[in-house]
Amino acid sequence: MAFLLSFLIFLAVAIGVSMLGLKVWVRPKEAIERVAGAGVVSGDETPAHPSLALREVMEKLGKSVPQSPKDVTIMQRRLIRAGYREQSALTVLYGAKAALAVIMPVVMALFILGADTDPGNKFMAVAAAAGLGFFGPNEYVNLRARKRQKLIKRALPNALDLMVVCVESGLGLDQAILQVAKELEHAHPEISEEYALVNLELKAGKRRAEALRNMAERAGVDDLKKLVAVLIQADRFGTGVAQSLRAHADYMRVQARQTAEEKAAKLGVKLVFPIFFCILPSLFIVTVGPVVMKIIRELIPMMNSI
Repeated sequence: MAFLLSFLIFLAVAIGVSMLGLKVWVRPKEAIERVAGAGVVSGDETPAHPSLALREVMEKLGKSVPQSPKDVTIMQRRLIRAGYREQSALTVLYGAKAALAVIMPVVMALFILGADTDPGNKFMAVAAAAGLGFFGPNEYVNLRARKRQKLIKRALPNALDLMVVCVESGLGLDQAILQVAKELEHAHPEISEEYALVNLELKAGKRRAEALRNMAERAGVDDLKKLVAVLIQADRFGTGVAQSLRAHADYMRVQARQTAEEKAAKLGVKLVFPIFFCILPSLFIVTVGPVVMKIIRELIPMMNSI
């Protein structure tokens, strides 16, 4: 009797788990509808990611902010140099500036609401928060642009050496640019992206000199501008591209060595202040401290007793 009862309980649990699995995990009805093409959710009904929704809100808010044509041109150039090339990047930036200019003063006002300070100081804190919220995105874009320019400058010698190898092995300049973009995609994605854009502009029908000038203008790196000038002059006057690239690579190698020597020469001067303010006080405490403590404990009482 106990065995039969156990078997019935096991059978009921097994049937219940199986039905639950068919309903929740397997879902044969939905599979049949998917195969038949019925009940398919359209792409418009797909739930959007929260970051995309926030981006749309910032874009709509940025469209309502008045924009000066001069500032628009400057900010577009900065966004491009920072790596933001979407058409909506400028409106998203202005939307973020408007939103932060409202949110940060409110947060600051709530933070200092119960503080016992002068009302003038509270007003200055709220105004500073508003200014930080409005101009903070600009500084963020500038920091990203400078960081990207530094990465491009650091990757340029490797890209130039690879271009020399490609051109001397028989490839044309356009094919060498494409090959460098492919090879440096993972090691140096910033300069690889610039080279890939040059290749796309060449495929679109632009002249090589114009595409190279556009790359120099987008990046805003002086060394890259020098390389573009060398390539344009070699293409214009008919000189050997491989020879010009080899000479420019030697020049950049010497310049990098001189820059390293300059930084090494400045190292001694830069170490004066950390040594004076950080190391010497600790050194004085370790060396002179025990002597001072011994004088205070032994010599001063002895002099007082005399």
